[in-house]
Amino acid sequence: MKVFRGLPNADARRPCALTIGNFDGVHRGHRALLARVTDAAKNLGVEAAVMTFEPHPREFFAKLSGDESRAPARIANLRDKLQSLAAAGIDRVIVEHFNARFAALSPAAFIKDILVDGLHVKWLIVGDDFCFGAKRAGNLAMLAQAGREFGFEVTSLPTVMHGSERISSSAVRSTLLAGDFQRAEKLLGHPYAISGRVLHGKKLGRTIGFPTLNLRIAHKHPALSGIFVVQVHGLSASPLPAVASMGVRPTVEDNGRVLLEVHLFDFAEQCYGKLIRVEFLQKLRDEEKYEDLTLLTEAINADARAARHYFLEIHQQTKILTEQI
Repeated sequence: MKVFRGLPNADARRPCALTIGNFDGVHRGHRALLARVTDAAKNLGVEAAVMTFEPHPREFFAKLSGDESRAPARIANLRDKLQSLAAAGIDRVIVEHFNARFAALSPAAFIKDILVDGLHVKWLIVGDDFCFGAKRAGNLAMLAQAGREFGFEVTSLPTVMHGSERISSSAVRSTLLAGDFQRAEKLLGHPYAISGRVLHGKKLGRTIGFPTLNLRIAHKHPALSGIFVVQVHGLSASPLPAVASMGVRPTVEDNGRVLLEVHLFDFAEQCYGKLIRVEFLQKLRDEEKYEDLTLLTEAINADARAARHYFLEIHQQTKILTEQI
């Protein structure tokens, strides 16, 4: 899969079947949309393409307004989004920098400059509530009219449901904030996880008996925070049990930077620079600020015991099921 930061140059502009959106989390609704794109691309003999945005448009407008609390919580980082799009069979992704210039494009300019001249769209699918252009003035009817004028087909995908619930990024965010990872998996179509490369940290965890693998979280508003039971993929043939903290580490720092810290059980290999995937299994508690390192250490000990107990119960349940079979 080819990834472009902004529109491809003239030599790389080939006809495509396209969909447009933020695709935060690439949930089951997104996957239904992507399946339609890949099918259309095969039928037309063109590339399957996605246009997405960085930052999220709502993040841009929240910062512009001076109230960043209005920015949506992020479900996934860009790496995980791109991996999901590649797994769905997408050939080309355009990561458009959402800034003041892009936000000011009129619907007509978006169609002509982006869709027609910039991407050579032959087939386009969007959600049935899709809006575009300055002040969200463009809509599906306008796209259909433009398609007739410029020679590309436009279709829409109705809302995808999970039972009586609309599958959406907002629903996934709410589920993650509540720590309901089983429900999140049903909406996403896969277990919730975050990937990243292991970074050097301040190594405070080593001094209190809990060395951690540190992953930087690029966005300010992740969709979850707190202490979690997790398992780590990418360091061995099978996932490794661990306990993790996602947050701003209020006891030891005050810079507001979000960090994912993972303490692996009974594992001491050097991991710096390695790409890992942290799968979230259960939330233990919210992040808290402690008066000193002694109280913090006691809390971490309790979290580690709770996480070990979780894995012990899972092991025992698996053993019982195996014996029954």
